Amino acid sequence: MQPVSDEIRIRAAITADAAALADIYASFVLANYSSFEEVPPTADEMAQRMQHAPRLPWLVAETAGDVVGFAYAGPHHQRSAYRWAADSSVYLRNSAVGRGVGTALYQHLIPLVRDHGYVSLFAGIALPNEASVRLHESFGFRRIGTFPASGFKLGAWRDVGWWSLPLRDPPDQPDEPRQWDGQL
Repeated sequence: MQPVSDEIRIRAAITADAAALADIYASFVLANYSSFEEVPPTADEMAQRMQHAPRLPWLVAETAGDVVGFAYAGPHHQRSAYRWAADSSVYLRNSAVGRGVGTALYQHLIPLVRDHGYVSLFAGIALPNEASVRLHESFGFRRIGTFPASGFKLGAWRDVGWWSLPLRDPPDQPDEPRQWDGQL
């Protein structure tokens, strides 16, 4: 566990966290357009997602022993030539918004993804979402485009903006990215 402040601790997510992650995420699925899922995943489904190959980092933020947010990386696309690119996401309880929790999570997540051999990290942000845009741009993500009317959620068509963060210079002959071992 990595103490970030007296209040926030970042650690690797474990399957025992799946219920807390599902609970946090459910509010985004049901009452927010940040996620294009329409049915909240169960704790078992979240646990399966955490272990899905290729395994990439899943982190949780705790305050006073309670999970208040999580961030994770996943494959950008399934086709093999994309294997050096990942997507990142962060979700917080309302009580954690504006307290530096998202920043603390990304301070740990981004180096982990880079250190496992990934070249590019992307983030898709359903628009508008100024807080998410600010968070990503504070880490050097740059907007690379918008997919208009990408999904219909909560009674309206939603655009998705895409942001990119180069993690390292693309090598001429890249080594295979390594799966995450579950350690911070």
